Amino acid sequence: MGESTAVGERVLVVDDDPPLRRMLERTLRAEGFDVTLAADGSAALVAAERAAPDVIVLDVAMPALDGLAVCRRLRGKGLPTPILMLTARDAVPDRVAGLEAGADDYLVKPFAVQELIARIRALTRRRVPAGSRLSYSDLTLDLDARTASRGGRQLELTGRESALLELLLRQPGLVVTRERAIDDIWAGAAEANVVDRYVTRLRRKLGEPQLIRTVRGAGFALRA
Repeated sequence: MGESTAVGERVLVVDDDPPLRRMLERTLRAEGFDVTLAADGSAALVAAERAAPDVIVLDVAMPALDGLAVCRRLRGKGLPTPILMLTARDAVPDRVAGLEAGADDYLVKPFAVQELIARIRALTRRRVPAGSRLSYSDLTLDLDARTASRGGRQLELTGRESALLELLLRQPGLVVTRERAIDDIWAGAAEANVVDRYVTRLRRKLGEPQLIRTVRGAGFALRA
């Protein structure tokens, strides 16, 4: 059906619609993915730990524990696995809600299966080799574990805060524009001021506001 997928790439599919769940299982297995299924939010939380997926395909509208709550809980546990949200709602506030909860991508139902597969592959390509780290001054970000520290002190960062810090650490001293941050972290579905809010949070957690400088009319930069 397309380019081959390395055997062993694991996808957790979470959806309360049995026919859709079975269709996705058949399709993804045909593409070479190792597929695990979960029928509700509670099962998804268990499967995410047991199956150690490379990507999670997560439906938003589920009874009891919906996809947004599942996403927030997984990110709260520090799980860095890419999450692709499936939803029937295409309004910008709905997309923003999913991304703010910690999702990495967003696909509206009904969708083309080929697009879903392409997005899953794109998310698997984003994975970072184990042990990779970015450092600047006394600030370090472990890209595999998604943990950060400064001067030996662990920093409690959310998924979005970690992603923003990564952008800044990849080009210390150079400007990261708001537009680039929105494209890379929020998939373009956010207002410009969301970046400013996250920079404020990062500054507070770093304990030194001037480490992230505001460059007027441009964006932000890491400058010791």
